Amino acid sequence: MTSAIPGIDIQTIAAAARPSPAEQAARRTGEEFEAMFIGQMLAHMFEGIGEDPLTGGGQAGQLYRSMLHDEYARTIARSGGIGIADAVARELINAQEGVN
Repeated sequence: MTSAIPGIDIQTIAAAARPSPAEQAARRTGEEFEAMFIGQMLAHMFEGIGEDPLTGGGQAGQLYRSMLHDEYARTIARSGGIGIADAVARELINAQEGVN
């Protein structure tokens, strides 16, 4: 594909804008950390709420609620989260660059 500007290849520009595998891994790690953090926050937040009428409480209800919190946390982290993933990814990349 050619661009309207002579001498500029759009595919080269697109390839340069793509994150490296290390950056992608750092981002995934950041999101996983953020999801874990948000999951802990949600667990504490929902502690004061009584038993869920859907599950009926008990051990099964507690297990279901825990899995629900984890899924909420992963969804929140994937949707942009609260900014922790970006900070963790940035620090991981800086640490890798410092080592290399």
